[in-house]
Parts: sequence; C-alpha cells; structure tokens
Amino acid sequence: MLPSSFLRRTVTTGFLVALGLAIAGHAAEPASETRKPAKSPDVVYVPTPQKVVDKMLELAEVKAGDIVYDLGCGDGRIVVTAAKKFGVKAIGYDIDPQRVKEARENVKKAGVEHLVRIEEADVFTLDLTGASVITLYLLPSLNVRLMPQLAKMKPGSRIVSHNFDMRGAKPVLTTPVHLEPGDSDNTFFEEDGVHTVYKWIVPWEAEPATK
Repeated sequence: MLPSSFLRRTVTTGFLVALGLAIAGHAAEPASETRKPAKSPDVVYVPTPQKVVDKMLELAEVKAGDIVYDLGCGDGRIVVTAAKKFGVKAIGYDIDPQRVKEARENVKKAGVEHLVRIEEADVFTLDLTGASVITLYLLPSLNVRLMPQLAKMKPGSRIVSHNFDMRGAKPVLTTPVHLEPGDSDNTFFEEDGVHTVYKWIVPWEAEPATK
C-alpha cells in the first residue's frame, strides 16, 4: 500500500500540472522569460515548507566546514537557509531556468552570494563527491536513480529527503514534521498535516527488498 504522503504528492502533482496548463493557455510571457529547460523537469515544483527545511538541516547536523548540495533547489530556500543559519557553503541545482533565476535572486536578496551558488544542471549527471550534505525533495523512483551517485560520497556524508524514501537504503532516522494551517507558504495550496524527513549516512545499510 502506498504511503499517504505519496498519495497526497501524486494528487498534488496532478493538480499542479492541470493548473500550469490552464495558466499557460491564458498568459504568454515574453520570450526572455520562457526559455525551456534543456530537458523536461522530472517533478512538478512544489516548495518545501520552511518548517520542514529547518528540520531537514537540523537532522543533517549541518556544521562548520560542511558543503550542502540541494538537488532540485527550486527557489533556493534550503541553500539560503543553510548559509544564513550555519554559515556553510551550499550549491543548489535545478534543471528549470525559471527556478534558477528565482533562486539566484533569493540568494542575492539574502546577502549570501559569498556562500551560495545556483547552477542549472541535470542532477543525474552530477558528481556529488564534493558535498557532505545532500538534501532532496524528489519522488522515490528518482531517489533510487540517484543512489549510484550518492554511494560515491565520502563516508559520514548525510542525505536527507522530504517525504520520500530511497528503496534499498535503510534510513538511520525517520522523523515526522507537523504543519498547522498557515505554517506553509505554498501559494498553490495549504500543505498542512504530517510531513516526513528521512535521513541516511553514507555508506548506508542495505534494506531488504519487500514484495
């Protein structure tokens, strides 16, 4: 049986796709604002609520000297928070030029350009060995696709994922995050309820396959 968080994500994704198509049919932006990604994004962008961002970085035990990579960085809130709260270097990667533009603006607005870099890239092509902390908000199947890259990270590196697990890798910690109405700053819908943060440490313990 699929977890409730996965079902909620699936429903949400369908809603956002429909919303995006409706908007696209009624409003045309200038050419400079509509450059398409090099490839279609694997997920619809939904920002991680700030309360969950804070818990992810807390569970990742971010400390001085760490380097944080956020794969699918969206508006850059995770890397910006890491830089502001812990003073660490961070890189956000996203395939969508619009998200990259937005994230770079937020980095500048937060005054952390000396610590944070935003790159337009396909996360499945990246060398992740330079990171000591990886943050994710992707689908379970995409987390699994990243496993060969993640497994090459230095021992002791931490991986945290919002809402979705990584089949075949046993998390060392699974923590619920309770959101009350108003806790989320998502402009598309009210994302209250229980969210989950998963944590792994490299090298992770293999998890037996389940039927």
